[in-house]
Amino acid sequence: MATVWAVVVAGGSGQRFGRMKQFALLAERPVVEWAVAACRPSAAGVVLVLPRDAAADVAHGADVVVEGGATRAESVRLGLAAVPHDADVIVVHDAARPLASGALFRAVIAAVSSGEAGGAIPGVPVSDTIKMVDGTHTVTQTLDRSSLVAVQTPQAFGAALLRRAHAEGGEATDDAALVEALGATVRVVPGDPRNLKITTPADLGTAERLLRG
Repeated sequence: MATVWAVVVAGGSGQRFGRMKQFALLAERPVVEWAVAACRPSAAGVVLVLPRDAAADVAHGADVVVEGGATRAESVRLGLAAVPHDADVIVVHDAARPLASGALFRAVIAAVSSGEAGGAIPGVPVSDTIKMVDGTHTVTQTLDRSSLVAVQTPQAFGAALLRRAHAEGGEATDDAALVEALGATVRVVPGDPRNLKITTPADLGTAERLLRG
């Protein structure tokens, strides 16, 4: 059986939220604790990456706490450095997605541990029409939404592959993009509309309602 570790990225400053959203209370628990707890059933251990000015002595349920970097990719690399080298699969999860289900973790891990793909990510169909615009906000292209998905975390990868993808110090909005740049196969598994990303205070209220429901 594959050894799985998780890296929970909670290094953001929360500019759009107005404060560090990872520490906002959701049903009387910090958002970050929900995200760490979501990893637990599927992972042998959890590395939590916190902002540089956060209290590193509070583990929020993680096994290891490390200080993050200036960007998301840098924070992931710092988290990877704390993952034991005997890990076969590494799952990267955003602390801002506290409602990720166990089924999502199992699906992405299974796709990687079976050898089906180097990486696996959850995706949900795009319902809006998506247009590309230039610097003057003039439409340059309307994209075919039937071939588009909105990507979520958790994202799972072969451990060696993910480390290699980060070795060059590249930047991307998610880890799958760095893995894709190596030419590795990344599969999309069905995402979950309930797995919302906390971006604004209104999202926190939505998450509260989903938990109650």
